[in-house]
Amino acid sequence: MKRLSLLVLLWLLPVGTEPLGASAGGAKGAAMTTTTTQDQRNRQVLQAAENGDLEQLQTLLRAGASANAADSTGRTALTWAAKGDHVAVARALIAAGAKPDPQDNGRSNALLVTGETGSVAMLREVLKANPDLTRTNRFGGTALIPAADRGHLAYVREILRTTDIDVNHVNNLGWTALLEAVILGDGGPTHTEIVRELLAHGADRQIADREGVTPLQHARQRGYAAMTTLLEDGASQSQEDQR
Repeated sequence: MKRLSLLVLLWLLPVGTEPLGASAGGAKGAAMTTTTTQDQRNRQVLQAAENGDLEQLQTLLRAGASANAADSTGRTALTWAAKGDHVAVARALIAAGAKPDPQDNGRSNALLVTGETGSVAMLREVLKANPDLTRTNRFGGTALIPAADRGHLAYVREILRTTDIDVNHVNNLGWTALLEAVILGDGGPTHTEIVRELLAHGADRQIADREGVTPLQHARQRGYAAMTTLLEDGASQSQEDQR
């Protein structure tokens, strides 16, 4: 009898009328669908950034995806773009409001990655977003330090010329960019020029490692004649200035 009464009631409802609770349930379902769609878009943004797919990225951003999307490790789309040296993708992300400073679980971010890759083009794009130059990687080093030890001469020149990054920052190993260029470099022309650039921009040749060994002493121990000459010239000048 109750079932028959319910059927009569539904038959009497005007066309288009929803049963009680249907509208609220539909709104909740729509909200869940919207959230799911947004999450999917953000994941696709990360994939597009990693793959360097500019067209897909722009489509996703126009559809409402976040330029600051990050994966489960905290790595942002901009950091993924920097790792792949996808300059046009980074440019689009920054134009859409991507922040350069967030760091992932490994302490990488877009600027710090450029110090590892040595990409001058990517560095220029990331600098447009006004990154924090004091952010440090898992070794406590700024972007300059890995660039110096890996022999990224053009990068070292660019970041020293265009920013006020601390040339004498000391990382968790107790090394400056100058120390790393000597200790981890190969003593060849490229690393020697990096030493020259660092000295020209105020690198302190007197800052020693934790054992008290200076860049000059490290260069002598390794038989790096050209580096030794550069560092000796500066050391002699420094001694004269102190007199």
